[in-house]
Amino acid sequence: MRTEILRADGIARAAEIIRAGGLVAVPTETFYGLAADGRNAEAVEKIYAVKGRPEVKPLSLMVHDASAMRRCWSSVPEAALSLAGDFWPGPLTIIYESGDNIPGIVRAGGPTVGLRCPDHPLTLALLAECGAPLAAPSANPSGSPSPKTPAQVLEYFDGKIDAVIDGGECGIGLESTIITLASEPYRILRQGALGADEISARLAADMCIIGLTGGTGTGKTTALGVLRSMGALCLDCDGIYHRLTRESEELKAALTARFGEVYKDGALDRKALGRIVFSDPEALRGLNSITHGFVTAETHRLLREYAMAGGSLAAIDAVGLVEAGEDGLCTAVFGVLAPREARIERVVAREGVSREYAASRVDAQKPDSFYLENCSACLLNDGTRDEFAAKCRAAFEEVIRNGRKERLPRRALL
Repeated sequence: MRTEILRADGIARAAEIIRAGGLVAVPTETFYGLAADGRNAEAVEKIYAVKGRPEVKPLSLMVHDASAMRRCWSSVPEAALSLAGDFWPGPLTIIYESGDNIPGIVRAGGPTVGLRCPDHPLTLALLAECGAPLAAPSANPSGSPSPKTPAQVLEYFDGKIDAVIDGGECGIGLESTIITLASEPYRILRQGALGADEISARLAADMCIIGLTGGTGTGKTTALGVLRSMGALCLDCDGIYHRLTRESEELKAALTARFGEVYKDGALDRKALGRIVFSDPEALRGLNSITHGFVTAETHRLLREYAMAGGSLAAIDAVGLVEAGEDGLCTAVFGVLAPREARIERVVAREGVSREYAASRVDAQKPDSFYLENCSACLLNDGTRDEFAAKCRAAFEEVIRNGRKERLPRRALL
C-alpha cells in the first residue's frame, strides 16, 4: 500500500478513501488522529488492527458540530449543548448514551460513545465532506507517543494506512479532556487540554441561580428556606463566612492583620469585631474587602461542584451580593426588605445582643433604596412568616418557570 500525502486540495480524495472503508490520518489541535467511517464496523476494525489497540477500549467519534449529537446519541442533554456551545470546536470529548446506529466495536460493547469536534479547518472540512462521524484515536501504535506532525505519523504507519492529510504541526500537544454526562455526578475521565474548572464553571453558569440580598433581620433566611424546600442548593454566604473564619488560616491571618486580636482561643470574637466595624464605615469597608474575596471563591467552588453533580437550581443569600458582583451570576436577584423596628427585634431575639447594638448593625447597612435600585425585584416582609413564605414561593416559581437570564423589571416591589 502507498500512503498518500494530501493537502487542502485533497479533502475530496480523503473523503473518497473514508467512504471506501480506508484509513486517513487527520490533523487536530491536539495530535494527529487515525480516522475511519465511524458507522463502518469493518473500517473501524482496521484502526484496532493497525494500532494494535485492544478492542475492549472504546473509540470516540469526531463530528462536525453539535447537530451530530442527535444522530449519535439516544438523546441530547442540555449540559452537552452548553459545553459544545462554549468549547467546540476544541479539545473536549463528551460521553453520553449511544444511539443504536453506532457499531458495537466503536463502543467496545458498552452503552455510551464519546463525541469530539476537532479545532482544525482541514479535518472539519473532511467531516463536512464525508457527512459522517469519524472514529479517530491518536495516530500512533498503542503505547507510543502521539504524533504532532505528518512525518511522525509516517514513521509509524507509512505503507499501512491509505493517506495522511498534511495540516502542519499540531499546536496544543495535549490530549482532549474527556467528560462523561452519562451518569450523575458528571465525571472528568481524563484531564487534558481543557481545564476542569472551565467545564464546571460553564455548567454552573447555565443553572437557574436565584440571588437573595438585603440587610440583617429582613427575613432572608425564610426566603432561603423556601428555596431549599424547592430543591435548590442554598448557599448562605454569612454561614460560609463564619465557617471560613474557623477553617481558613488565610482568612484568620488577614482579619488579624487588619483588626488586631479579634480571635480568642482560635475562634473569632464577633462582638469585638462588630464593635470595631459597625461604628466605623471605613473599617466596615475594610472587612468587606477582605471577606468578599474568600466567600466569593468558596461560593463559586460550591456552585461548580453542584453543577458537576447535575444540579439545576441554586440560591445565593448574601448581604453584599451586589457589591461583590455576584449578582452577575444570578438569573434574578431579589432584595428582601422589612421595617426597621422588626429587623432590630429579630436581631436581638436571634443573637441575644442589646437593642442598641442591634440598631447599630441595622443602621450601618444599605438603605432600602439601594436594593430597589440594584435588584431585579424586592420582597417586602411586612406580614406573617407564612404570608412572606408564600410571597417568596410565587416569585421564585415564576423565575424558575420562565428560565430567564434577563432581569425582572427593576424597582418591582412584591
